[in-house]
Amino acid sequence: MASRTAVRTAAIAGLGGFAVIFGLAELSRISGALFIIAPFGASCVLVFGAPASPLAQPRNVIGGHLVSTAIGLATFAVLGATPLALGIGVGLAIAAMLLTRTTHPPAGADPIVVALAGASWPFLLTPVLAGSVAIVLASVAYHQAVTGVVYPARG
Repeated sequence: MASRTAVRTAAIAGLGGFAVIFGLAELSRISGALFIIAPFGASCVLVFGAPASPLAQPRNVIGGHLVSTAIGLATFAVLGATPLALGIGVGLAIAAMLLTRTTHPPAGADPIVVALAGASWPFLLTPVLAGSVAIVLASVAYHQAVTGVVYPARG
């Protein structure tokens, strides 16, 4: 059985993820614009559940989503929503995130999301940039106010 501390830590991390995803979904509903994509749920796992991880740092969250989505948009524009586009998009996204030091595993799914949604270049700004920045800003505030964990990690 999990310790009381582990249960509390898990609940607090889950509450942070809930708050961000609920907020982005509600903003999407109210505005009629898309502010959320499925990989953001996995981003929340990292920023709230493992905030000290290098993969959870703002550069990785925002940069990883931007790099991967841009690659997904380019491969989709050239190849359409084909199996080849999905494979090339994910492969190039992995390589580009490693080369730019923006590795963020949830962003590896972004080229798939782009192709399956039939997204166009504005998708890079909304929901990807707006949503990833919102996740980072919300997690900074949440950790400061609720957990006391220093996020982003220093060092």
